[in-house]
Amino acid sequence: MLTRLFDKLIFGFILVMALQLPQLADHYQQFLAGLYTSTQWQVEGYEATAKEYHYGDVETMIARHLQNEEPSVRADAEQKRQTLDLYQALQQGMQTFAQGNLFEKTAYMFNPARYEYLQQTIVNFKPGIPLTSSGIGFGVLVALIVHYLGSLPFILWSRRRRRIKLARAI
Repeated sequence: MLTRLFDKLIFGFILVMALQLPQLADHYQQFLAGLYTSTQWQVEGYEATAKEYHYGDVETMIARHLQNEEPSVRADAEQKRQTLDLYQALQQGMQTFAQGNLFEKTAYMFNPARYEYLQQTIVNFKPGIPLTSSGIGFGVLVALIVHYLGSLPFILWSRRRRRIKLARAI
């Protein structure tokens, strides 16, 4: 009886933790949207500069600046290239959060390459319960899977123990 109560408490804890993932995804999306907007503003500035000085596009301007003799101009061009790469990566992330399901969003958030973004999101994260059916369904499904996988070794062990007892009794 005590083990059943303990098992239910563990499941309840796992469920509450799993219900935090949709909330975390929402917070992460807000963080990503802010970073995307800021980066987009920078890229638009680069595009305006390229247009003003008659370059075909930003990449052409950056390539030209990378050939400049002045080290500071080359360093600035490299920073612009990194900003463009970040912008492209953020566009993919925004698309994932706009069109993806919670499993895709979770995989995106927990990608080790974006661990820094997750850390920054967690700093301002406030636990809560999702108010969407997909969020609740996701939490219940994840909780059931994690609970089952965590219980599987104990289930297998008790079945083996029962078989051994039956074999000794026969």
